[in-house]
Amino acid sequence: MSPPAIRRLGRDDAAAFRDLRLTALRDHPDAFGAAFEEESACPIERFAERLEGGFVLGGGESGRLDGMAGVYVPKDLKARHKAHLWGIYVRPEARGTGLAQALILGCVEYARSVAEEVILGVATDNQAAVARYRSMGFEECGFEQRALKTGGRYYDEVLMAIRFV
Repeated sequence: MSPPAIRRLGRDDAAAFRDLRLTALRDHPDAFGAAFEEESACPIERFAERLEGGFVLGGGESGRLDGMAGVYVPKDLKARHKAHLWGIYVRPEARGTGLAQALILGCVEYARSVAEEVILGVATDNQAAVARYRSMGFEECGFEQRALKTGGRYYDEVLMAIRFV
């Protein structure tokens, strides 16, 4: 089986990206730093601008956007050596197809071209994600207690990185 097709999303993908992003935030509030309540109130133009000004990959079958992952590189002089992997999500029906791995690898390759390392944060109780990142070459580099709070509960995060230099 060939790996799923992925591509860089652009302004024209804003509606599908918004739908997928809001699904991810609603269904997994503990996995993302953004809140459904805030992002669902944002106009479609904000999602279009995020795609146009950033780097977000997406993929899926039959033209449907089933998964996404993005890379953010700070503009600040002292922090631009670190690319941040964010917003990784694949719809349940598309899991197990290799889409998540293709998206992450695509983001890592982009990050390699613009930064010295790529980092991410993942909830410590999401052991499947921690294991996936480890298997892809990410190494634990830090820990943040109470990184997120949602639904009255705190979530710790492990920080993971791949260093290119």
